[in-house]
Formats: sequence, C-alpha cells, structure tokens
Amino acid sequence: MKPTTISKGFLFAGLSNILGVLLFSKLFTNTVLLETQPDVMGYFGLISIILWGLAYIAVRKSYQAVPWLIAVFVLEKCIYVLVYLQWLTSHSLAAVYKQDMLAGVFYSIYGANDFLFGVFFAWVFWKVLKNKGA
Repeated sequence: MKPTTISKGFLFAGLSNILGVLLFSKLFTNTVLLETQPDVMGYFGLISIILWGLAYIAVRKSYQAVPWLIAVFVLEKCIYVLVYLQWLTSHSLAAVYKQDMLAGVFYSIYGANDFLFGVFFAWVFWKVLKNKGA
C-alpha cells in the first residue's frame, strides 16, 4: 500500500469518527443513541470519539514518525470492539431499532467499523516498525 493510500486511510478513519458521531447522534440530540450505552456513547464519549477522529487526521501525513501513537490507536480500537461485543451480547439491537432507526444502524455497525480500522492501524504499525528496522 502506498503512503498516500495509508494517509487517506487515516483521513477516512478520522472522518468516519467525526461525521459518524455527528450524523448518527443527530448533532448530539439523539437521546436513544446517547442513552443506549451512556458510559461509552453519552456526550463525553461522543466528544471523545470526535477527538480520536481528529487525532487520526492529525497524523495522516506523519504517521511514519509516530509508530507508537499508532499502537495506541490499535489499543483504543481493541477496547471499543471489546466493549461493543460485551454490549451486543447483553442487549437487543431490535429494541434500539424500534426506538430510533439511526441509533439502530449505529449500534449495528460501530463494532465492525472499529474492528476494521483497528486492523488497518495494526497493519500500519507493523509496516512502519518493519521499515524502521525496530
């Protein structure tokens, strides 16, 4: 994968976080999304997700210089995936869809989204370390 493609991956990850939060939360007014998993997807959590998105975008041109920050991104994505799986095994997606379609879609895809970007970040981390000879 070319560096420009990787850079676009970081941009896409960031925009996914930022625009995803703004869209699915209906600009922080979707009470179903906010209340379904309040510890993770409440106001503070959604703002944090936007900040992570800004961090991904901030390193898109300099990711090769910060491999251990990319490792932090991998860890962050792993945590979100684990929390999502824990939530998914003890809650009903159908109940969320019944209350709000956008919230239902959000809770259907956020774990897979985080998993895929986690794999991307892990691959970039491995590639950068390999190229540095570390």
